[in-house]
Amino acid sequence: MTAVRAVLSLGSNLGDRQAALQGAVDVLLEGGGAPVPVAVSPVYETAPVGGPEQGAFLNAVLVVDAVGGARALLRRAQAAERALERVRGVRWGPRTLDVDVIAFGDERDDAPELTLPHPRAHLRAFVLRPWLDADPAAVLPGRGPVADLLSAVLSADTSGEQELHLRDDLELRLPEGTGH
Repeated sequence: MTAVRAVLSLGSNLGDRQAALQGAVDVLLEGGGAPVPVAVSPVYETAPVGGPEQGAFLNAVLVVDAVGGARALLRRAQAAERALERVRGVRWGPRTLDVDVIAFGDERDDAPELTLPHPRAHLRAFVLRPWLDADPAAVLPGRGPVADLLSAVLSADTSGEQELHLRDDLELRLPEGTGH
C-alpha cells in the first residue's frame, strides 16, 4: 500500500493544553499501522474562532505519511481523542483535545463523517500558520498554496479573531529517529 501525505490539526483549550497536544502526537504515532511522521509544527496560542466565550487554544499541525486510507486516519484521530479523555460539551466550545484530518493527499470527499479537505481549513489561521511552518510548500487541495491562503485570512481579519502567537517556550516531540 502506498503512503499518502496527510495533515492533522491539533488543538486544546481545557486542562493541560500542552500535555494534550503531546499526548495526541504520541497516540497518533504509536502502534501498528501508525502513520510515519514527516514534520510537526511549532505550537501557537490562538484566540477561539466562533462558538461561545472561552479561553485561548494551543494549536499545532502534524504532517504524516499514512497508509490505510483517510477513514483509517480519522479513526486513529478519534482514538487519540478518546485516549486523552476528550471533553467537549458544546459545538465549537472549549475542549481538552481536538484532532482534525485537514487533508489526505489530493483526496476530495463530501461525506458527513469526513469532508476532505477540511471545509473550513482555508479560513483558519490556526491551521494555516502551523501547517506552513511544518511544510512551506504546502497546498490545500482545491484552494491553493497555504502561504497565499494564510495571507488572505490575515489581511481580511479586522477583528483580531485570527490572531496567533508563537509559543517558542513549548515544543512537541516526535518519536526518536523520525521526522524533523
